[in-house]
Amino acid sequence: MKIGTVKEIKNHEYRVGLTPASCKSYIARGHEVFIESQAGIGAGYDDEAYESEGVTVLNTAKEVFAVSDMIVKVKEPQPSEYPLFRKGQILYTYLHLAADKDLTEALLETGIKGVAYETMEMPDKSLPCLKPMSEIAGRLSVQEGAKYLEKAFGGRGVLLGGVPGVRRGKVAILGGGVVGTHACKMAVGLGADVTILDISARRLEYLDDIFGGRITTLYSTPHNIEEVLKESDVVIGAVLIPGAKAPKLIKRDHLKLMKPGAVLVDVAVDQGGCMETTHPTTHEDPTFIIDGVVHYCVANMPGSVSVTSTEALNSVTLPYGLEIADKSVERACAENEIIKLGLNLYEGKCVYKEVADDLGLAYTDVESVLK
Repeated sequence: MKIGTVKEIKNHEYRVGLTPASCKSYIARGHEVFIESQAGIGAGYDDEAYESEGVTVLNTAKEVFAVSDMIVKVKEPQPSEYPLFRKGQILYTYLHLAADKDLTEALLETGIKGVAYETMEMPDKSLPCLKPMSEIAGRLSVQEGAKYLEKAFGGRGVLLGGVPGVRRGKVAILGGGVVGTHACKMAVGLGADVTILDISARRLEYLDDIFGGRITTLYSTPHNIEEVLKESDVVIGAVLIPGAKAPKLIKRDHLKLMKPGAVLVDVAVDQGGCMETTHPTTHEDPTFIIDGVVHYCVANMPGSVSVTSTEALNSVTLPYGLEIADKSVERACAENEIIKLGLNLYEGKCVYKEVADDLGLAYTDVESVLK
C-alpha cells in the first residue's frame, strides 16, 4: 500500500502523523511512504531524516494525496484539504466528527474510509489511541490553568500552590478518567487544593486510594458541581463519551456563581465541550472572558508540546496502521474489533452510531458495509 502524511495546517498544530521510525516500519513491511516536504519540522524531523529511512519527499500536500492509498494524519482535515480526497481512500487520524456536522458531511461526500483514533476501543473500554493525548492534555490543562489564573492574563492573581501563611488555590476537575487523573497529578504536584468529581463510585475509590487522601473526591451531581464552582480558582472539564458529544455540565447561569477571574479549561472541546459557553480557540488566541470568567478552550492542546505528543501518538497508532496497510480496512476490521470500532465513515456512509445520532445523519451498520 502507498502511505502518505502531510503537514498539519490547523492553527499552531506542530505534530506530524508519521515519525521517521514509523515510516521505517511501514517500509519494512513492503509499503511505500510519501511525505510532504517540511511536514515533520514542528516535531523535530527534517526531510533528510525521512529520506534516510527510504521515504519519498514530495513538494506539496496535493502530490501526497494524489499518490497515497492511505493518509495518516493527526488532526481532522481542514476545508482546503477536502477536495484532495478521493473515493475509497483511507484516512487514519483523529476525526471528532460528533462535534462538527460540516466536516462530517464534507468527508461523507468524498467517499473516503475514515478510521478515527478516538473511537478505537479495547475490550476493557479503554481508548488506546486517545490515551496518550489525554494524558498530555490532562497535564497541560493544569499548566495552562495556572498560567491564565495570573492577573496579567485576566485571572484572579492566585498562585495555585500558595506560600506559607496563605491559602492554596483550589482546583476542581470534572471527570476522573485519563484526562482527569493526569490533571489531578499535576494539580497535586503544584500543591493546589484539589477536588475531583465523577459519576463512578469505583473510580472515586481508586482516585482516593492512589492519591492517599491528598484530594477530595465527590460524586458528580448538579448540586456538587455548583458547590465546587463557587469556591474554585481553576475548573477543568475532563468528561468524555467515546465518539459522542460531551454533556454540558457547566451552564451559562453557573458562571455567576464563580469568582471573578476564575479559569475554566475545557479539555472536552474537541467533542463539543462540556460547558455551554465553550467555543474552540487556538494557541494563537487561546482564551476569552464571559461574565468575568476566563475560558481556555484550545482544540489541539497537545500540539503545543509537539515532540512529546508526536512520539507518544505514533507509539500507539502505528500497530493498527500497519494492520490496516497490510490487510486493507475491510479485512482489518473483520479481524480486529478495535479497528472496527474506529471505522466512522465508509464510502459515503456513516457507520458509527453515536456520530450519526448526534448529527442527525443516516446510520449504516458497519457489518453491512464490510460484507
